[in-house]
Amino acid sequence: MSRSSGSGSGGGRRQPDPDSAALPVPGPCASTHRALTECHRRASRGALQPEVLCRHLNRALAECVVTMCCPSQTEAVRTLCGSSGTALKRSQCERARIDLSLCLEAHQET
Repeated sequence: MSRSSGSGSGGGRRQPDPDSAALPVPGPCASTHRALTECHRRASRGALQPEVLCRHLNRALAECVVTMCCPSQTEAVRTLCGSSGTALKRSQCERARIDLSLCLEAHQET
């Protein structure tokens, strides 16, 4: 989520811009997105920053969206990069990461 820019007032927390979710979240990830939005809303009333309080939902949403966009590349990274291993496995992991990066780059809006 993007943040609204502060006016230089210093110590205050920056709040999420409620209109910043310009892109719709895909079906299977929609419930996680709603939970993250609700978490941010509730966190805005408390002492902890939303980034701290909601990080588990933020990560879950990111993983969901990445998996939706690039399922085979995501699975390859999970499989090949789960542990260290031989030089061959490390090079396969690196290749899988590059493939995932290329897939995600292809999905970026310009």
